[in-house]
Amino acid sequence: MLNLFTPLKIKDIELKNRVVLPPLVRFSMVGEDGYVTGELLEWYKDVAEGETGLIIVEASCVSEDGKLRENQIGIWDDSFIDGLSKIAEIGKKYSVPMLIQIHHAGFKDEIATVSEELLDDILEKFILAFKRAKKAGFDGIEIHGAHTYLISQLNSKLWNRREDKYGGNFEKRMFFTKELVTRTKELFCDDFILGYRMGGNEPTLDDGIEIAKYLEEIGVDLIHVSSGVPDPEKKQLEKVDVPKEFPLDWVVYMGVEVKRHVRIPVIGVRNIKTEEQASYLIENELLDLVAIGRAMIARPNWVQHAKKDYFRRTGIKVN
Repeated sequence: MLNLFTPLKIKDIELKNRVVLPPLVRFSMVGEDGYVTGELLEWYKDVAEGETGLIIVEASCVSEDGKLRENQIGIWDDSFIDGLSKIAEIGKKYSVPMLIQIHHAGFKDEIATVSEELLDDILEKFILAFKRAKKAGFDGIEIHGAHTYLISQLNSKLWNRREDKYGGNFEKRMFFTKELVTRTKELFCDDFILGYRMGGNEPTLDDGIEIAKYLEEIGVDLIHVSSGVPDPEKKQLEKVDVPKEFPLDWVVYMGVEVKRHVRIPVIGVRNIKTEEQASYLIENELLDLVAIGRAMIARPNWVQHAKKDYFRRTGIKVN
């Protein structure tokens, strides 16, 4: 029977279980220069040693002027490769595949007025960042296309009112993503994964599903469903309509719905804290992978504790 500890193979890369560390940005562990620190390396070592199935390394910025905050890791220059390589080496030591998230914070309400030339330049920086990530030894890349950052802004029919190659109809709003995937296709062999963190509500769940199907079509290997630019008509905390019987968060529900429309693996995230919650999603085949965020900060060895909880609950022992 499928359970939280069942391995999963993506291309030629095997995950030992279905638990993912999502790309938690550890601001307190990074200086304003953007370089990897000893404290950050210790954090990833603790998580890898704790038997997590997949680690997605936090948002690394493609441009110094595209940061979330000053203390965010960088990937905009070759000088960052050495430090990033040390993170990738931890994954190899503990047999935990590692992706690294590639990110640009975007322009918020100014997206319509950003010049085409500037977006061309940022696209080139993403491509260079992809190459650095592979050179650093990661097992793949996650494009950050959620949370109202640059690619989320471009994908959104609410924010993207452009009338050039980067905006207009659905395919034009997805132009940046498609061009990025197309121009880096040679990097993604059988042992290098292309992931994408997308907004499930971009601005509605139907829009998110359309984006997910398109991502699969253009060659994305793994989808990670989080939040996007929300529908302003939705005033309540839940930005999509969730059935009353669904026991978990609305963002998790979006992941479940996206999975129904694609064949590639889907990660669900947000407020999944316990083994029982995570197991419910996997055992019922609602998701392929579950991301454990804040609970992993509290317990980097969350998986080891989950195995004990699973045994107490089911009487079944897992290695």
